Amino acid sequence: MASINLRNRIVQVKIVYYGPARGGKTTNLEYIYRRFIDHAKSELVSIKTDGDRTIFFDYLPIDIGKVRGHDVKIQLYTVPGQVMYNATRRLVLKGVDGIVFVADSLVDRKDKNIESLKNLEENLITQNTSINTIPFVIQYNKRDLVSQGGMSLLSFETLENDLNSKRKAPSFMASAMRGDNVIETLKKITSLTMARLIDNLV
Repeated sequence: MASINLRNRIVQVKIVYYGPARGGKTTNLEYIYRRFIDHAKSELVSIKTDGDRTIFFDYLPIDIGKVRGHDVKIQLYTVPGQVMYNATRRLVLKGVDGIVFVADSLVDRKDKNIESLKNLEENLITQNTSINTIPFVIQYNKRDLVSQGGMSLLSFETLENDLNSKRKAPSFMASAMRGDNVIETLKKITSLTMARLIDNLV
């Protein structure tokens, strides 16, 4: 849940990028950091594990400003995608306010996407949170690979059927490497998260 400092009038919101290993979570945050480095309020911190990483940084969103007299600080996190780091995933999810699920569009990653989404649902349940009530956006990443030979991508319809048929969450076709729809994804999850939290501000 968002941290509200009434004395300093600062709202701290936590958004987590979740998804299978090598799906583009880290690439998303690295792109955002480069775009908003002038607004970043911390360094881009990377915690390396064996073959995976968790990264995070804080920033002040440029298009929100003050909300009911409070400054808003967004904390962006990724989780490690590999199954062996599930305890770390749960730790990162603690106190989450909004989630971006980054799915890998490659055909051979179809099952990994589904497994990762199921894992997210299970981990949220351990924190008495439901994926159906928390602000949630899906990003279908690596769409730029369609132009590269030998790369077979899942169609938008297949991805929606596999990952979004029940939720009907906002979804974006994206390329984190090129930055396509990376900022749009961030803006959507930020707006959904703030809409849910704004009534808690005094």
